[in-house]
Amino acid sequence: MTGDVKDATTRSDDSETGSEPPRQSFWVARGLIPGRGPRRTLALASFVRQIGNGLFMISAAIFFTRSVGLSVTQVGLGMGVAALVGLLAGIPIGHVADRHGPRRIYLVTLTVEAVAMASLVLVHTFWLFVVAVALIQLASSASEAARGPLIRGFAGPDPTRYRSYLRAIGNLAGGTSAIAAGVAVQVDTRAAYLALVLGNALSFAASAAVVSRLPFLPPVKAPPDTGRWIALKDTPFVVVTVLDGIMSIQGYVIVFALPLWIVDHSDAPKWLVGASALLNTALVVVLQVRASRGIDSPAAAARVMPRAGLAFLIGMALIAATAGMPGQLAMVLIAAGVVVHTVGELWSSAASFELNFSLAPAHAQGQYSGLFGLGPGLASAVAPSVLGLLCITWGAPGWLVMGAVFVLVGLTMPHVVRWAERTRPTFHVARET
Repeated sequence: MTGDVKDATTRSDDSETGSEPPRQSFWVARGLIPGRGPRRTLALASFVRQIGNGLFMISAAIFFTRSVGLSVTQVGLGMGVAALVGLLAGIPIGHVADRHGPRRIYLVTLTVEAVAMASLVLVHTFWLFVVAVALIQLASSASEAARGPLIRGFAGPDPTRYRSYLRAIGNLAGGTSAIAAGVAVQVDTRAAYLALVLGNALSFAASAAVVSRLPFLPPVKAPPDTGRWIALKDTPFVVVTVLDGIMSIQGYVIVFALPLWIVDHSDAPKWLVGASALLNTALVVVLQVRASRGIDSPAAAARVMPRAGLAFLIGMALIAATAGMPGQLAMVLIAAGVVVHTVGELWSSAASFELNFSLAPAHAQGQYSGLFGLGPGLASAVAPSVLGLLCITWGAPGWLVMGAVFVLVGLTMPHVVRWAERTRPTFHVARET
């Protein structure tokens, strides 16, 4: 890491610890919550924001079709367009966060998210729907880009471990919001759906209120003659982003491909759809931080990726093998496949966090975070089509092909990361000296 990053980390640590640390509570001592200070504040803000995100993701399609009156085709088209539009915001907003400080920019993006989400109560036509969801996606992408340097600045000496903790509590928040969304869907009235929308908007506003309590994190001064869009010129990092984006498609296996497989291509009980998602979420909540141990450098992150790819292949092979099996045996194999797949997910997520932070120069963390976010963003746009074609239309062979793609990406990543590390000093010194 550069000296600037270490300085920011030291400031964060000094704000949370003194020469004689206060006695830790039960929750802090066991790593269930961070100690008092910026890390705990940012974790609370992230938890609240993820509750809102969970409400929207779970209930959005049903709200737009049953309450707004749009067709499934219109909803799919509009949300696809919005996802592509949202990709445009990450890099420029990340650059602004690098230059003016991430806390201020993050507050602005959270406020825009709150207003944009609340505007959905006024949507009654397709074009208003497209505009509203595009604005939401733009604000969401911008928020993630601004949040990256904020996390890095306050994370302390092990940013990957802290980012893994945030992912774990994010999954816990998602599980919590799923309960509220399920109640609204069961009630199935416009008032119930509007309550979800406004509750989501309120969560963004509440998150902004929590973020406002964070201390100011000054931007890291860019060296003289630094190019404006250095992330886009960092070819190895762009390739890492592409590979990580392909690997990110795995995140839609449990929530998209598996439910369709269970219902249409296996004799497993249909309640396994919800149980599989719950099992995946529980494993992430419990094990994500532990899975990040030892992933403290680009080389360590790269070494994990082949293992993650192999885990995806094994998990998907177990699921594919259930075609034509008796229901009980299919249920056991699917559950085993979910567990193995989730292990791969834990490894790949922790590795992605480390690569995002450690391959970026301190003065451009936001810009690099915005670029890195393009990978998962594009994955969310193409994953339904790719998984639908391979895993559902093609069937069992398609699961194996998709798993093989993950293995290939995992095996390629160490070579690309070594390339990034070799060229990183030359690339950045040329712009920072």
